[in-house]
Amino acid sequence: MAKAKHVSETPATKLLKQHGIAFSEHPYDYVDHGGAMEAARQLGLDLHAVAKTLIMEDENRQPLVVVMHGDKEVSTRNLARQIGCKRVEPCKPETAQRHSGYLVGGTSPFATRKTMPVWIEEELLQLPEIHINGGRRGYLISLSPQALVDLLDAKSVQAALDR
Repeated sequence: MAKAKHVSETPATKLLKQHGIAFSEHPYDYVDHGGAMEAARQLGLDLHAVAKTLIMEDENRQPLVVVMHGDKEVSTRNLARQIGCKRVEPCKPETAQRHSGYLVGGTSPFATRKTMPVWIEEELLQLPEIHINGGRRGYLISLSPQALVDLLDAKSVQAALDR
């Protein structure tokens, strides 16, 4: 398999650079529906430290960002209860793209088109480093999870379900 090449700047990496947030880049060969598992496999990363960026909506169709472990699913019921909503559900891909400005499979929580509340699984905040999409398919960046709190005012939740 050919080694993925350097990825040019994205809105997410531009924002991180503007704020002096250190990160490293990890391009890989994007595979449709491969998700965090495929990225972790190609890059030799611990799937638990690879974070998925999910765009969801509440009962009023207000969008929100959920950052979850690559090896976990989101309990939408637990999430809704913790954030004070009646219901939370994943957006359709085209709706997620409209809210985030990123293609599904390349969604970063940084520099989204719409400003949305960001919720991060609490345990991710305890890791020294997480690997998260850098704003393009086939492109992860590694950084301190504290960057999500500092830049995006991310709030912690406990909404993980084991796969």
